[in-house]
Amino acid sequence: MSEVESRLQIIPLGGLGEIGKNMTAIRYDDNIVVIDAGLMFPEEELLGIDVVIPDITYLIENQEKLKAILLTHGHEDHVGALPYVLKEIDLPVYGSKLTLGIVEGKLKEHSLDKVNLQVVKPRDRVKIGPFEVEFFRVSHSIPDAMGIAIHTPLGIVLHTGDIKLDQTPVDGQVVDFRKLAELGEQGVLVMMSDSTNADKTGFTMSEKVVGNTFDELFGKCTGRIIVTTFASNVHRIQQVVSTAERYGRKVAVVGRSMVNNVKISNELGYIKIPEDILIEMEDISKYPDERVVIVTTGSQGEPMSALTRMATSDHRWVGIQSGDTVIISASPIPGNEKLVARTVDLLFRQGAEVIYEKEMGVHVSGHASQEELKILLNLIRPRYFIPVHGEYRHLMKHAKIAESLGIPRSRIFVADNGQIIEVGKKKANISGKVTAGKILVDGLGVGDVGNIVLRDRKQLSQDGIMIVVVTIGKGTGEVIAGPDIVTRGFVYVRESEQLIEDAREKVKEALEICARRNVSEWAVIKSQIRDRLGKHLYEKTGRRPMILPIIMEV
Repeated sequence: MSEVESRLQIIPLGGLGEIGKNMTAIRYDDNIVVIDAGLMFPEEELLGIDVVIPDITYLIENQEKLKAILLTHGHEDHVGALPYVLKEIDLPVYGSKLTLGIVEGKLKEHSLDKVNLQVVKPRDRVKIGPFEVEFFRVSHSIPDAMGIAIHTPLGIVLHTGDIKLDQTPVDGQVVDFRKLAELGEQGVLVMMSDSTNADKTGFTMSEKVVGNTFDELFGKCTGRIIVTTFASNVHRIQQVVSTAERYGRKVAVVGRSMVNNVKISNELGYIKIPEDILIEMEDISKYPDERVVIVTTGSQGEPMSALTRMATSDHRWVGIQSGDTVIISASPIPGNEKLVARTVDLLFRQGAEVIYEKEMGVHVSGHASQEELKILLNLIRPRYFIPVHGEYRHLMKHAKIAESLGIPRSRIFVADNGQIIEVGKKKANISGKVTAGKILVDGLGVGDVGNIVLRDRKQLSQDGIMIVVVTIGKGTGEVIAGPDIVTRGFVYVRESEQLIEDAREKVKEALEICARRNVSEWAVIKSQIRDRLGKHLYEKTGRRPMILPIIMEV
């Protein structure tokens, strides 16, 4: 076998230069395994888009080479795209019990009931094609998070998954330092490591800190306590339940994703809830305020989430009242800051006391900070290093940390999605690019909304639309009816009668010009209407509404 044929390829399809849609293909000869299949929530300019998933064109084109999907943990940014991938490609999926429990719920929503799900535990080794895949325990903000070591014929490829070095985790499941050290001793060819907190100095605080804060806050509160966090943050929910029990309070779980995750975690034994402590949300009013804790979704200020609907008095069972204490136990995802700030303001207006992330102790990150990243790099001492999972500044910071520890810059690859990092026994380089990018999911449509549709949505959202309806005689070009003008989102018609009348005149002028020139092609007539009317409207209003001419011929 030649040198080229025996090289290993690492192909990130998502998760580089962004927070979310994590997905990486590992290829050796004609064998590919995929690590994670995550989604990303849309940024502000993606109007109407529900979620964003990775472009999997490369996987579809090479599906006969695909062997398996390996999951690190159950967060949306690592498993959320899985149903969309499995609709296109039938593959076995390996993950921990809780991860696959969460995945199973997602697959049912998409009517996928014949997926080959393989439960693995930390320290399990699985033979997949030429790869021997080894899973090891890591700490994160969800139980059962694992890192993955892929033993290839050229050496070990190690992916940390999302990781922090929590010495006192809530469930007692500490990072498997022995396994990491053992892998480091064997020699790791390539290490891919979580970069989310690479710009944060020091160490990330332990999850136990939040439990202590809850204990302090619950002891002070005399009214209802409402805690919002990520639905997948099972450790956080466990601490809320344990503290509520200690202070003799009942717990109501509100929000569909929160209810589902608590149910799955409880059934699988990842959260311990005393039987008599849970109450239904419709029964909250039956208990005195000082005996109630509500755990809810909405930590990101999502407009349709339970907390936001409570803050706007739009929730069926729960409204915010004076005396409530709301604890926002999460930090805003980049881009969500305004939504969270708006929700906090609304809660204060309703009379609640709000304790949010800026006040220390109600939230800690699930990702390693700089000193922990140094420990990981020193434990592993990889030959080649690829920072993953983070925006570009995070990847660069992580690369500089690795360089400060003695890894040569030539062996560190700060890559972009789609770039092929080709690794041999003696050298590595970026050797090309595959198709990678964003696929937009809007309702039931996957990938059918592109730049042109988004451009139209942006124009509609900024300046509205003007519809021009006119009926002309067949062959004569004579105006028989109209032009009628309908506007939406452009001007208030009752106060702009002269503007609309002038617009009609401009349309008539355009039609007369076309008639004089014997223009009969509708596309040309519509273009003439758009040009003359658009110029006139901009001169009068400084706005550029979408102009939609409708011509009927009789």
